[in-house]
Amino acid sequence: MNFRYLPMTEQDKKEMLQEIGVASIDELFSDIPEKVRFKGQLNIKEAKSEHELFSELLTLSEKNANLLTYKNFLGAGVYQHYIPAIVNHVISRSEFYTAYTPYQPEISQGELQAIFEFQTLICELTGMDVANSSMYDGGTALAEAAMLAAGHTKGKKILISAAVHPEYRDVVKTYAKGQHIEVVEIPERNGVTDIDSLKQLMSDEVAGVIVQYPNFFGQIEQLKEIEPIVHRYKALFIVSTNPVALGALTPPGKFGADIVTGDAQPFGIPASFGGPHCGYFAVTKKLMRKIPGRLVGQTTDEDGRRGFVLTLQAREQHIRRDKATSNICSNQALNALAASVAMTALGKQGIKEMAILNIKKAHYAKNLFQKHGFEIAFEGPTFNEFVVKVNKPLKEITKKLLEKKIIAGYDIQQTYPQYKNHLLVCVTEIRTREEIEQFVKEMGALYA
Repeated sequence: MNFRYLPMTEQDKKEMLQEIGVASIDELFSDIPEKVRFKGQLNIKEAKSEHELFSELLTLSEKNANLLTYKNFLGAGVYQHYIPAIVNHVISRSEFYTAYTPYQPEISQGELQAIFEFQTLICELTGMDVANSSMYDGGTALAEAAMLAAGHTKGKKILISAAVHPEYRDVVKTYAKGQHIEVVEIPERNGVTDIDSLKQLMSDEVAGVIVQYPNFFGQIEQLKEIEPIVHRYKALFIVSTNPVALGALTPPGKFGADIVTGDAQPFGIPASFGGPHCGYFAVTKKLMRKIPGRLVGQTTDEDGRRGFVLTLQAREQHIRRDKATSNICSNQALNALAASVAMTALGKQGIKEMAILNIKKAHYAKNLFQKHGFEIAFEGPTFNEFVVKVNKPLKEITKKLLEKKIIAGYDIQQTYPQYKNHLLVCVTEIRTREEIEQFVKEMGALYA
C-alpha cells in the first residue's frame, strides 16, 4: 500500500476485475476506438512517493503568508477567531465527516440533531423565530433573502445599503438579474446608511431593504431608525449580521427584522484562505414556509422517543420549479456542526465575553492610531473593525508590513474609489496588546 488515501492493492484490483468478469483494466475501455486512444506519455511529472510529495507541498505552502506565523489585522468578511480544540475533534469523527444529506432520518439522527442544534443557536443569537439548516455562505444567504422578499411582497425593487459588503452586494445583483428585480444602492454617509436617502428611495415597489450590522466598515447601523421607514411601505427588513457581534449587540430580531442572514465562519471555521463558509438564514414565524433550503424539526416516534426529521422544505424547489424563488436544496452540514460545537463550547457567557473583547481591543487599537497621528475615517461606535486614513500609498505600506510578518488590513479603495488610502483594520480577541502596539508602531514608522 503506497498511499494512505489510495489503499487499493494489486490483489484488490485482481479480485474486482474477476468479480465483474473482465480480464484487464484496458478491457474496460474496449468501447473506445483504438485510433482515438492516447498512446504517448502525458507531459506531467513522474509520480512521487507520499513522503516526497508531502515535502514538496510543505515547501510550497511555506511561501504563503499564513495566520500561524503572521500577525493578522485583516477582516473584511473572513475573520480569525479563537477556535476551541474540541471543534476539530468532533467534526473529524467519521459519522459527521462523511455525512451529506440526511434524507433517511432512521439512520441520520446524529446528523439531524446537530443541524437542529445549529438552527436553535442561530435563533437565540439573532432573536428570530426560525432558522434553516445553513446555506453556502453569507453572500448567497443574503441574496436568497432578497429573492424571498421579492416573492413574498411581489415587489420588483430591492434597496441595499452601500455599506453592505461589496461582494455580498454583487451576489445580490447577480441573483436579482435572473428574477428581473431592480437593485438600488442606498448611499452611505460617514460610514453608515444614509437615512435621508433611504426615505427618498422608499416606495410601494420596494420589496425589501438590506443593511449590514455591523456594516462593512465595522460601524453599527441604527436599526431602530431604519425599521419603521421600511415597514411603513410594507417592505421586508433584511439584516446581514456578524454572529460574534450579536454576543454583545442587541439582536436584529429585537428591532423588528423580518429576515436575518450572515456567515457562521467566525465560529469554529478557520479563515483557510477564504473558504469554505457556512451561511445562516433566520426569519419570523410568518415567513417560515417560504424559507429556502431545508429545516430540521423535532418529533417523537411511535414509542414516544424524541427524534429529528427534515421538515417544511419548500415543495417548489423540487416539483414546481416554475414557481420557485430558490433552488437551494443543500446545506453546509459539516461547517454548521463546527459552528455549533464552537458556540456550545464557548457558551452564552463565553460568546458575550468574546464579543466584548473584540470591541475593547479594536477600541484600544483605534485610540492608539489616533495617538500616533492617524485619522480615524468615521465617527460612531464600531465592533472589531474600523477605517484608518493615511497620507501615503497603502500598497507601499502594506507591502512593507508584510515583510515584517504583519497582515495590515484591507485597502477599501479597491471597492470604494472615493476612499483613497483608507485601510480597514480588524482586531479580534486573539490579538494581544503587544501585537496591536507593534502594528501601530510599525505603521507609524512608515507613515512618518
